[in-house]
Order: sequence, then C-alpha cells, then structure tokens
Amino acid sequence: MATLALTGTVVSLQQTLVLPLLPELPDLLNTTADNASWLVTATLLFGAVSIPTVTRLADMFGKKRMMMVALAIMVLGSVLGAVSTELMLIIIARALQGVGLSLIPVGIAILRDELPRDRMPLGVALMSASLAIGSGAGLPLSGLIAAHLDWHAIFWVTGVVGVVVLVAVWRVIRESPVKTGGSFDYRGAIIGSVALTAVMLALSKGAHWGWTSGTTLAIAGAGAALLIAWVPLELRVRNPLVNVRIATRPAVLLANAASLLLGFAMFANMLVTTQLLQLPVSSGFGLGYDILHTGLWMAPIALVFGAMAPVSAKIIRRYGPAATLLTGTLVMASSYVGRVFLSHNLWQIVIGSVLVAAGTSMTYAALPTLIMRAVPLTESASANGLNTLLRYIGTSLSSSVMAAVATMSTIRVADQVFPSFEAFTVLFWISAGACFITAIIALAMTKLRETPDENIEDLDTSEHSHGAVAGGKVLNRSGRPIGHAVVTVFTPSADHVDWSQVDSTGHFSVAVPGPGRYLLVTAADGWTPDSRLVDIDTGGRIEAIVLKERLMMGGTVADASGPVPGANVVLTRQTGEAVGATETGVIGDYQLPLPQNGRYILTAFTGTSSTAQAITIWGSARHFDIELGEPATRMPATPHSDRVAAR
Repeated sequence: MATLALTGTVVSLQQTLVLPLLPELPDLLNTTADNASWLVTATLLFGAVSIPTVTRLADMFGKKRMMMVALAIMVLGSVLGAVSTELMLIIIARALQGVGLSLIPVGIAILRDELPRDRMPLGVALMSASLAIGSGAGLPLSGLIAAHLDWHAIFWVTGVVGVVVLVAVWRVIRESPVKTGGSFDYRGAIIGSVALTAVMLALSKGAHWGWTSGTTLAIAGAGAALLIAWVPLELRVRNPLVNVRIATRPAVLLANAASLLLGFAMFANMLVTTQLLQLPVSSGFGLGYDILHTGLWMAPIALVFGAMAPVSAKIIRRYGPAATLLTGTLVMASSYVGRVFLSHNLWQIVIGSVLVAAGTSMTYAALPTLIMRAVPLTESASANGLNTLLRYIGTSLSSSVMAAVATMSTIRVADQVFPSFEAFTVLFWISAGACFITAIIALAMTKLRETPDENIEDLDTSEHSHGAVAGGKVLNRSGRPIGHAVVTVFTPSADHVDWSQVDSTGHFSVAVPGPGRYLLVTAADGWTPDSRLVDIDTGGRIEAIVLKERLMMGGTVADASGPVPGANVVLTRQTGEAVGATETGVIGDYQLPLPQNGRYILTAFTGTSSTAQAITIWGSARHFDIELGEPATRMPATPHSDRVAAR
C-alpha cells in the first residue's frame, strides 16, 4: 500500500510543480504565454490518451509490467525536461510525463488483486489521498525552487522521485497472475486516442481560441463524431480497448457520471482557493501571498486528505461505498454554499477549502470501490482507467468554465485585469450544483443491487487469491455465440469467485484461484439459465457452455367470434426494429422466441383487421393474448398471465 500510494504522490507532484511557475515561463523560455501553456496542455492530452491504452494493456499483459513501463516513460520525460532549453523539447518532456496519469487506476487494480476484501477500502482511500499529498507538497516546493534554484530543478525533482518509485515497484510489487492475454485493439486505440485528443484540446484551448470560433467547434465536433463511431466498433471487438458492455451497466455508468462531476468540483476548489490567496490585496478580496506562502496555506488540503483516508475506509466498510459517496457529496455541496458567503479572510478561505477536501476524500475513496464491485476482476484496471479519465475530463471542464466565467466578470487594479469576486461565487454555485447532482446519483446507487456484497462486514472476507485466468465460450445449439450472456463463478462451497459478461464472439474470461472444480452459472435474456460443475485445468480452458432452450412468449389471437387461425403476429421494438414474426395455428395460438428484456409492440393482423399493444418483457416467458378489432376503437390489451417455459 505504501509503494502504490507513493506512485500517486509522484504523479500529482509532477503535475503540480510546474503550475506556479507558468507566469514566469514565457520569459524563461523566450516565448508567449499561450505557447507556455502547452506545458500543461501536453501533459493533460497525453495523459488522457495513455490512460485507456495503458490500463487495457495492464489487464491483458500484467499490471506491474505496465506500471514500470509508465514510470520509465515518465522518468524519461523528466530527464528530457531537465536537460532541455528549447520549448518544443520541454513540451515533449511534459507530454511523456503525462503517461504517469495511468499509474493511479493500475495501482488501484493491483490493490484489488493483492489485498483481502476488508482492507480494500483503506488501500483505495490511501491511494486517493496520495494525489492530494503530492499536490500539497508540490506548491511550496515549487515556491522554494522559484526562489533559490534554476527552474530545471522541477524536472530533476520529479525524475529522482520517479526513479525511487520505479525501484520500489520493481522490488516490492509482485506481478498479478490475473492476465487475460489476447490481441490488443489497435484500431480502437487509434480512433479513441484521436477522439480524446480532439475533445481534450477543445476543452483546454477553447477559452483562448474562443468557444464559438470555427477552430474550437470543428475540433470538438470531430472528436464527438469519432467517439460516436468508435462505440459500435468496440462492441464488435473481442478484446476492446474499453468494454462498452461493462461501461453501460447501471452501476458503472452512474459511477462514471459521478466521477466527471466530482472532477469538476474538486478542481474548482484548488483553482479558486489558489486565486484568492494570490490575488493582490488591492483587489478588495485577494490576500496577496507569494508562491511559497500560497503553497503552505494549501497544505492543509493535503493533510485532511491523508487524515480522512482511514475514516473514509471505515465508513465504506460500515455503510457501503454508495452511502459514503452520498455523504461526501453533501459535505462538498454544503461547503461550497458556505464559501459563497464566507470567503473574506484567510481562516474562512482555508477552512472552506479544507471542508471541501474532506468531502472530496470520501468520494474519491468510494468511487473506485463502487467500480470494482460492479466489474469483473479481469476488467479492474481498464474500468478504473475509464473512471479516472472522466475525472480528468471533469478537471479540464472546471478549468475551462473558470476561464469563461473570469472573462465575463473582471475588475481592473492598477492597469491589471483580474477575475472579480462575483466570478468566484458563480463557480462556487456551479460546483455546489455539480455536487448536488452527484448526490442524486449516489442516492440512486444506494438502491442498486449489482453485486451481493452490499455491506462488506456481512461477507465472508476470507482471501481468495486469484492465480489464473480461465476462459471459454457461450453458444447456442447451432454453435452461434450468445453475445449478451453473463457467466458467474463459485467455488463448490458457494463462495463467489468472479463473473464475466461475454463479448460479441461469445468469449468470456474469469479469474480463478487455480485449477480445480467450480460452479458456473450462465444466464442470458431469452434463454433457460444453465448451471454446471466444471473442472478447470492448468491451461484455464473451459468447455463451451451451450444454452439449449430458448424461452418462448406466446398466447392466442381471437376476435368476437373466437380464435383466429392463420393470423399474422409480429413483434417490433418501440424504436421500430423488427424482432420476430409468426402465424397463428389452428386454435389461434402463436409462439415467438423470448427477446431480451425491454419494451416492445406486439401486433396481430388479418386481411380485415389488426390490433397492436405495448408489452414489457422482463424475466421468464410471458403469455399475451390478443383480441382483434378495429384499431381506432380498440383499447390496447395488457398481459393477463405469466408462465415459465420448462421441459
């Protein structure tokens, strides 16, 4: 836990050190302020692109391996920045440092592999706290460098710390046996990277280029179009860069939405607090501190993150991660509302920022726990990577909104233009709104039952070491894949091991302790469930699971004179797609394969009359009778009985 927490510290340190020096870098590098801002933009862009790629490779080929690769690239960037004086080389150095952003989700995935279930919340909380600790150390350290050393020292510091962490990871962390292998999704990585770059570039540079400028709109539109095209491509790939099927599960989708909003709210706290401490006293609300003293007064944020880690872990164990997320967001929201009215002196600013940080610490500990409870073990790194990526997109959005609001409301002091206090209060209100929306999301998540481990203290927390990855296919009788099936694995003593949602080719992968006998339960909408005891060998091969029985829906079609033989029956989705069609038998009966759960339109018609009714498919087979009549005067029928198809 200490080694992985140290990786989070070095990531935030290399992000934070350069920020206070940005106003001086145009003179130091003999360039414009806009060009110097690329030192931040390049890190964010390259980091955003690297997160899904590195985390997916970590799940496939080894988490320790990819963590060491990311650390090595980050150290290379630090060395390049330390020995360079040309702007372009330093921008490249900062881009290479951005790969370090992927260390956080990979580290959290390693925690899931290594720690017993009851210690996971503490490990995740410490990992999240390390980010704030690095930021808290980075600001005063940057002030000391600016006052006493050459600015290249910011790269030497991150380089030395990076080497120390690299050696620590090599010596302390063992490689996880949970590796899915397979072929990497190069097409998805290229298209996704280009799309992410366009979106992040528009967010980062929109304030400078103009939010309604042709350049900003064109780049943002291109990125959005590529993302729309990228999603169906990922659904058809066996080993996708991002498992869209998992990402669209309600628990994962809500956690990712919360991460985006909380990234916005967290960064707003850092931005506004720094501004209030540094703006000149003549502005009427600034405190006029230099870089060093600003960093020292920002340090309590890091301290409260560290102090809250065991508290957050205890709340998660006692009440669950969803309740912890709800509590943290409400603390953040109420603190932001208080900061609107109480931000006029040092103690009010510091206490307000610390209270927001306390709530943020709780939410940052809860989110990865929610993600890992809702995804298979083989998806830990990539699922956390997507969640982390959305958090960074939220921080970029926060910076962009701050720039836009500051432009609309300014004050002039001694021929200098600064954001007005009203601009900061607007950002406080927006952040409070983001937190309240997240609280609604958290409340919805408390009602989800995605996994059985709602309360960690009620579980058997004996550690199941996962020593291998096993895989197989789910097919129908004709050998075709069933792409929406879910396979759950238990030990013979009924302890839950792992689960997997199959891909478009019917393949699935699950993490198991090792060779032996396991219970596999397979379910798919429209099919009779299957359960079997299987022996998994050392190669992790599982014999193909064949779902043999289709569940059926059926009923009778009748009119005023009785059953109607030879009537046509069609089933369509509410969005218009045809699902199935058949013809009634001699006694007016019909049967159709039960489709996936959802809402449909069931229609029966002859040459003289027709009737359509809206139906809902949920669970086992359904029985729907239809009475033909005039469509204009006939009220839609409703299902009157259910039955389970069994043989």
